[in-house]
Amino acid sequence: MSDTPLTSQNHTLPSEYVRIEARALLELAMRLDGPMQAAFAQAVDQVLAAITGRNRVILTGIGKSGIIARKIVATLCSTGTPAHYLHPAEAVHGDLGMLAHGDTVLLLSASGETEELLRLLPLLKRMTGKLIAFCGNPSSTLAQASDVILDASVSCEACPNNLAPTASTTVMLALGDALALEVSRRRGWKAEDFAELHPGGRLGKRLAKVGELMHAGDALPRVLSLTPMSEVIYEMSRKKLGMTTVVGKDGVLLGMISDGDLRRLLERDGGKALDHNAGEIMNPDPITIEPGAFASSALALMEEKKITSLIVTTSNGRAEGVLHLHDLWTLELI
Repeated sequence: MSDTPLTSQNHTLPSEYVRIEARALLELAMRLDGPMQAAFAQAVDQVLAAITGRNRVILTGIGKSGIIARKIVATLCSTGTPAHYLHPAEAVHGDLGMLAHGDTVLLLSASGETEELLRLLPLLKRMTGKLIAFCGNPSSTLAQASDVILDASVSCEACPNNLAPTASTTVMLALGDALALEVSRRRGWKAEDFAELHPGGRLGKRLAKVGELMHAGDALPRVLSLTPMSEVIYEMSRKKLGMTTVVGKDGVLLGMISDGDLRRLLERDGGKALDHNAGEIMNPDPITIEPGAFASSALALMEEKKITSLIVTTSNGRAEGVLHLHDLWTLELI
């Protein structure tokens, strides 16, 4: 094997492969802004109509197109649109049973002449609702038999022999991503919804709510404004968060006392430090956060303010909990 770098004019061949795929994506974007805009909107409407009517979204394809179909299914599901993959070969051996009238079927084929898909066409037309073709040849049999045609054509593959599906599969995948994302946007999909489907992994952890992580109830350090310093120190030591909230009898937050506040008090007053009460040394304007905020937002606020604790308050100002930086460490957000 030669160690000589493969070059084409001013670029290495590996970078040229990527440029070919990038150009194919740019051409797709131009079609979406132009001649394919109406067809894409129609495809989105059809997918929305299917799931609103409690029907299913089915994707099918074989070979590399089948792999892309499975990935689009995964993207649809992860963004709140239930979808299923139907293998064309297995379909004629019983898997057609997953279909129901009103389902929307997305068929993926670069050529539009894939034999396994063409055999399914009359069955799909009879058993389901609308057919949407992701096709590299809008004039093909598959495209012309479909209700909506999404042009996934490419000028050439990245393969030097223009054979291996490379640029074409990239375009199909991007088109599927665009469809899934636009459907989720139209449905009003929010980060909160995403968090419900992604409880594991880093994404799910970043979208955990402060209210799910905070120290609340008996674990919340809490004293009244007239509480003597000896009891303040005891409460802070017992709850082990390096701070305590100072609240009124109605639970409304009045302030906060931190380990740093205690150190500064001792430096200033020495042995007379215990003569004070909580209200005299508290910080009356602590940083707070709502229980519905995301863990990632809490971390950003701690970093901005250079603090290690956030007091969680309700809309009426009641102290509901405390979130400590260590709680975010356990989520591996840091």
